[in-house]
Amino acid sequence: MTDILEFDRQHLWHPYTSMVDPLPCYEAVSAEGVMIRLRDGRELIDGMSSWWCAIHGYNHPELNRALVDQTRKMSHVMFGGITHAPAVELAQQLIDLTPPSLDRVFFADSGSVAMEVALKMVMQYWFANDRPEKHRLLTIAGGYHGDTFGAMSVCDPVTGMHEKFVNVLPKHLFAPRPSSRFGEELNDDDRNNLTKLVETHHNELAALVLEPIVQGAGGMWFYSSEYLRLARQLCNEFDLLLVFDEIATGFGRTGEMFAVDYVNIEPDVLCVGKALTGGTMTLAACLANERIATGISADGGALMHGPTFMANPLACSVAKKSIELLEVSDWRSCVSKINAQLQQDLRPLGNLSGVHDVRVIGAIGVVQMDAPVNVVQLQKRFVEEGVWIRPFNDLIYLMPPYITQPEELSMLVSAIESVVT
Repeated sequence: MTDILEFDRQHLWHPYTSMVDPLPCYEAVSAEGVMIRLRDGRELIDGMSSWWCAIHGYNHPELNRALVDQTRKMSHVMFGGITHAPAVELAQQLIDLTPPSLDRVFFADSGSVAMEVALKMVMQYWFANDRPEKHRLLTIAGGYHGDTFGAMSVCDPVTGMHEKFVNVLPKHLFAPRPSSRFGEELNDDDRNNLTKLVETHHNELAALVLEPIVQGAGGMWFYSSEYLRLARQLCNEFDLLLVFDEIATGFGRTGEMFAVDYVNIEPDVLCVGKALTGGTMTLAACLANERIATGISADGGALMHGPTFMANPLACSVAKKSIELLEVSDWRSCVSKINAQLQQDLRPLGNLSGVHDVRVIGAIGVVQMDAPVNVVQLQKRFVEEGVWIRPFNDLIYLMPPYITQPEELSMLVSAIESVVT
């Protein structure tokens, strides 16, 4: 075969990358623990958890074993008219972990698809209950919910990477991004902005959709948990459904098992993905309450979605094991230690010229620059420093695996310091 990197450059599309002038790629040949090994022998400490999902690190023997054991039984079977233990047992785990009312589980292929399902749920609910006028969505600016069309429609129309599709997407409503930071009380502007939109448009609104506390790819912004209480209060008062996208925040990333655990409220729908399988396979889930589940069938209807690989037994088996690993490990202590080190080591970078802001929550550390960074240049420097960090726009951030050791995290932070000084 021709040179892998050259063939890749000529023929393979990568995420958000031009085919005419693609971003350079590095060939990985293996990964173990927190290390990614390149073809040329270099080893890189991964600060990204493979886009936030490899929370246990790579090549974990128990995840591998769960996968191999399931292949000996069945790799896949259609979920239409057939069920199996891995799906049922995983659903039980998710029901036990999430807020009590979320006891109906729909398995999807990816986070984006889970969001599609969630949006279909809320739209179909109101249609089945003779309220077809409630067909619009309210979300907050700076959000990101995926790359499929429904998900794109509730991503930030400017910063959400989908501005090219703005003329073909449904026109939903966007509240200003909350300015009240995590750990702060909710300020009057944030309270009034959301309240006014709900009061004005509630008759046409199906749901309020948001990423609780942490906005991910839309800007890595952390906002006040009190905003979630306000969201639930307004949805109750004005009869809206509440959808939480926990695809990036779920399974401990923020310091709680789910971001919603910071407040004593329950959404009507909750989406999970990314870390669900510990980064081994693609799988997501959409959990709903009884109101949604039975309401959709008020007119005798069924939820109109059914992926071919829904509840794939291999993915469900690995996800079960990943959750078990969390439950038997001291993940909370691991995340807390990462948080403390990021607070101590990243915070001083906020005093440097060119750095706009530094913020930390759970096992997430963000350095926001005054201007967009040169991704190609920084990526090359990071690889030379022996780390894998993938900046975007004006953000240089870390979401390391929970097993990352202090000396490894120090190398990640030092690499960031070296490129911003």
